[in-house]
Amino acid sequence: MIRALFLCLSLLPFAASAETRVPESQAEISLSFAPLVKSAAPAVVNIYARRVVQTRSPFADDPFFNDFFRQFHGQPRVQNSLGSGVILSEDGIVVSNYHVVGQATDIRVVLNDRREFQARVLLGDEESDLAILQLEEAGDMPSLPLRDSDTVEVGELVLAIGNPFGVGQTVSSGIVSGLARSGTATGNARGYFIQTDAPINPGNSGGALIDVAGRLIGVNTSILTRSGGSNGIGFAIPAALVAQFVEQARAGNTRFERPWAGITGQQVDADLSQNLGLSIPGGVVITALHPDSPFNDAGFLVGDVVLAVDGQAVHTPGEMIFRMAVRGIGASARVLRSRDGQEQEISVKMIAPPERPARATRVMGDRAVLPGLTVANVNPGVVAEMGLPVNTAGVIVIDPGPLGARAGLQRGDVLRSIGRQIIEGPEQVERALARAAPRVQMEILRGGQRLIVRFRI
Repeated sequence: MIRALFLCLSLLPFAASAETRVPESQAEISLSFAPLVKSAAPAVVNIYARRVVQTRSPFADDPFFNDFFRQFHGQPRVQNSLGSGVILSEDGIVVSNYHVVGQATDIRVVLNDRREFQARVLLGDEESDLAILQLEEAGDMPSLPLRDSDTVEVGELVLAIGNPFGVGQTVSSGIVSGLARSGTATGNARGYFIQTDAPINPGNSGGALIDVAGRLIGVNTSILTRSGGSNGIGFAIPAALVAQFVEQARAGNTRFERPWAGITGQQVDADLSQNLGLSIPGGVVITALHPDSPFNDAGFLVGDVVLAVDGQAVHTPGEMIFRMAVRGIGASARVLRSRDGQEQEISVKMIAPPERPARATRVMGDRAVLPGLTVANVNPGVVAEMGLPVNTAGVIVIDPGPLGARAGLQRGDVLRSIGRQIIEGPEQVERALARAAPRVQMEILRGGQRLIVRFRI
């Protein structure tokens, strides 16, 4: 009885502190997002983009039917897209999604106060689904500051601002419902995302996800949905990556440059963790390592586990690549390695993929066996651009050309031999084809599988 009484008395101060009290200020009486929206909304813009594309007949490459359908070739068609963007600086630097403005021939940006500006793309990247724009003749623009997205926590209140369905600027509220979401976004975007339940709908793409201090923590990019509307699972590209895009755009880059890892990695699950000496599953185990990889230079081996980059835990290859991209080429990253159960932090240089050996690109002429066939040496730059396995080597098909495509060749095929000749360089391809004609047999590698392509000229 005495013990129970003590417990009740000990809880009294806590209960008293949680009692309802009368609001003491006008701000407490009218709690609202209105001041935050009033401050942030002017920096969120509507984007109208258009591009002209040439339609292509399915018979364009057929020498017989091409003449019959010649009048239907090359009809221009206008594609329009609607989205949102965020002004990041007073001089009119704007971030949006690549799928909104990528390859656009005309971009019109409309501010919240109805002012309109023409814009041009400074830097775009389809893989990250980000693009940096410059407003023409802009100055003294409203802008949003970037927040370090690594400080964002699950449960924080956030607002999504954009132009859904073209109805005009709209604000929706929610929380950060997940971090480190990788491989879950739709479209071409890949990597690492902030998840939110703030409603995001078509037209919100490129809009702002802001915190309660009015700072940009992410760029809204996609949703998971079956109906086309918001189901409360939306994704935003973290501001840390946006900052790296802005830095490269201001440096004059027209293509986003990612540091090259030169490794192939696999997520560590429960079964793997026991074999690797880890107490709990986590990290990325290295399964392949290129000789020129900066990880190889830093002393990493196949079988090592990458646990963290710059103090941030990584659990998938996508997270690891994101952390490296945020660091940027020319810097060094602190990588936490586990080997045989022993952890060690190692500095790894962030480098661009080396162009060794030289690509030595060759394009077959009009009199060649396969006119227009374009081949090149495989090097780390080619591997990175085309998403090839890290240790791919040899001569690769950059463009099969019209006859090569009909024969069965595809972009990304690695040529092993033509006829009886082993192909070791691009300069050998045209002569080998000429010697093998009229009946040509080619051995290629496609997706790690050996294939034989046969055709007759």
